[in-house]
Amino acid sequence: ICNLLHINTICLHCTRGRISSFSYEEEDPDSSALSTTMSIDKLLPALLECFGIILCGYIAGRANIITPTQAKGLGNFVSKFALPALLFKNMVLLDFANVIWPFLWSILIAKVSVFFLVCILTLIVASPDSRFSKAGLFSIFATQSNDFALGYPIVEALYQSTYPEYLQYIYLVAPVSLMILNPIGFAFCEVQKWKNQGNHQQSKLLIVGLVILQVLKNPIVFMVVIGIIAHFLLHQRIPVFMAEFVNGLANSFGGTALFYLGLTMVGQLRRLTRSTVVTLILLTTAKLLLMPLICKDMVDLLDNSNTSALNHSSLSNYAFLYGVFPTAPSVAIYAVYYNAELEVVTSGMVISTFLSAPIMYVSAWLLTIRWMDADLLMNSLQNVSFNISIVSLVALVWTIGVMFLSKKFKRLPHMFAVNLFLAQSLTCIGMILWKFVIREDNFIGQVLTFTLLCTSLYSTYVWPGLIALSLVVLRRFEDVKVSPGLFVIAGWGFPALVTAMLLITGEKMSDTIDSSFFYGKNQVMFLSCFVLPPSGQCENSCESSDCLLVQVEELQQVTDRQVARHVLLCLLLTVSSLANLSSCLWLIFNPVPGRLYLELQFFCAVANYGQGLVSFALFGLDKHFIILPFKRRLYRLWFGKQQEQPQVDQPEEVRMTCTQFTKYHKDQCTHDIVKKRRCGKRTMVNCFLGCELVEWLQQVGLAQDRGEAVLYGMRLQQGGILQHIKQEYDFQDSHFYYLFTNQTAKIRPRKCEND
Repeated sequence: ICNLLHINTICLHCTRGRISSFSYEEEDPDSSALSTTMSIDKLLPALLECFGIILCGYIAGRANIITPTQAKGLGNFVSKFALPALLFKNMVLLDFANVIWPFLWSILIAKVSVFFLVCILTLIVASPDSRFSKAGLFSIFATQSNDFALGYPIVEALYQSTYPEYLQYIYLVAPVSLMILNPIGFAFCEVQKWKNQGNHQQSKLLIVGLVILQVLKNPIVFMVVIGIIAHFLLHQRIPVFMAEFVNGLANSFGGTALFYLGLTMVGQLRRLTRSTVVTLILLTTAKLLLMPLICKDMVDLLDNSNTSALNHSSLSNYAFLYGVFPTAPSVAIYAVYYNAELEVVTSGMVISTFLSAPIMYVSAWLLTIRWMDADLLMNSLQNVSFNISIVSLVALVWTIGVMFLSKKFKRLPHMFAVNLFLAQSLTCIGMILWKFVIREDNFIGQVLTFTLLCTSLYSTYVWPGLIALSLVVLRRFEDVKVSPGLFVIAGWGFPALVTAMLLITGEKMSDTIDSSFFYGKNQVMFLSCFVLPPSGQCENSCESSDCLLVQVEELQQVTDRQVARHVLLCLLLTVSSLANLSSCLWLIFNPVPGRLYLELQFFCAVANYGQGLVSFALFGLDKHFIILPFKRRLYRLWFGKQQEQPQVDQPEEVRMTCTQFTKYHKDQCTHDIVKKRRCGKRTMVNCFLGCELVEWLQQVGLAQDRGEAVLYGMRLQQGGILQHIKQEYDFQDSHFYYLFTNQTAKIRPRKCEND
């Protein structure tokens, strides 16, 4: 069950004599020094706490409880008051006597290596018109971690009871990015700005001076410097008269920063475009895979002075976990300031944040395992794959049902997505069957189950590439008719052919329960070849099913290609495929892979058999088919069928908004956006799109952003000023048709057909 690629589980059946490679070779299994170096029991509550607060912030932003404009004020508080106070406090209280300096040098070298690797590759590949700004921002993205809001609570949960001194390392390694690497990235961005302006009178020395001044003006950097100075002047003690003040600001950082992180995630995935996919794949790989591996390897290489093998290995593992911390949201602020690569940075921040959670949990859990024999290890992997397959299968059945009931399966690219979901479902079924078949001495049953499992699993690697190809064809060659038959043959035929070749040429391993090694190392070789980077109304409402505007809305719901969701699906599956490829190559070239490979195996298993959870999150909660109808029925159940409440019962802000709009803006709005559209064969209606009103409200200054505009429109609907043509949906920033309620008199007297 070698995760994700299913062929990577350690080749224990042929390396049982080297089982120590999965434990720390320096440790004695019988030694009392093998006490757990992490408090894994506290990790899950810490993750739930962090991501629960992030989810609350996301809900607040999605529901427009806090608009993007209002969120900026919260972000300013976090970055200019709470975080500087937290850094100042910890710089003063820092105990340098207990610091293991090779760890800091290791993190410094790792960050510098990743920074310049990303920078050089970007300078080579990027176009000249944005080369330097991309190099600066992408390098910062790959190296600046969310150390304080998300990293510190997790480190505290893991090491507070065993290695409390590890907590202060968070504050020691943060200046590596803030004071050394980020200024270099800013310098690249300033150079790009200087080149784009075309006025080259400014000297390079002046640019360097501006960058240094900007860094020193940053409250975070400024308070780090002041804190270090105060550390020596105040002898590691904050004066009593200012201690409570500093503590109050510092303690407010944790929850506020996580809540703000959730707010910043709202709507970011909409920014995904085809051109950003490859960039996001590379950046996410550098941040979540390359960074932790280099951090761990550098600690292993430099920390030779540590006499305790247990402490050395614990510090090495801590470096790996530190490298997995996701990108800090402040990088998005830098992108806004320089007006460059905002789509990549914000989307990547969201993706890296949610991908980091399972990586941290699985890695920390595995690192608490002191020693495992071959059978126990294989059973553990088998159980993980089996359990997640059951959950994933339930999610996939729901998702496939939604695709068929919403009739989207008939159109591209949803047709190919359904094939991917079917392959994922068969993979889960194959894994569930494998757990039972492998225990029986039935070779035919094992071969048949293996064939089902491998064919479907390999197919899940092929379909993301075919979906991506179909998106490119549909976008660039709209007149070209895509033949689904060829794609279906490739998506299922090629994996079936590879599985058949494996059955013919492979050698069955009789002493393994792992399907990834059922046919030996040839299976790994085959698997490593699969990674693909891959309106109006009649009377008061439109009750007729033949209303042309309603039909247009329904057609839009079905024909929506949901390009952003398909792109994100391909992106996430490609990242997991890269992990599978790394696992395969690792095993091929390293006969004794070690414990870190075991961690990668568990991650691959979760990614392989948990693909259905990703599919469910992106396509199982269809907005038009599930969420909006459920919301509408719940509203009617609560308030009754009549959605408008009497004007006297409306809140004061609703009455004021409606009065202001009716008196000063309605006539101009009607003139600008209301159009006469055909409702029936001989019936016209004056209506407008929800997105048109949102844009108009921003243009005239009644709303500062789209979130505020949606709130404004919802107040107008609540006050009875506007309504959906069929009174089915709340006001939304979408292609739904709405009308002003006093325009019903302008409708021609004929009723809609069949009304």
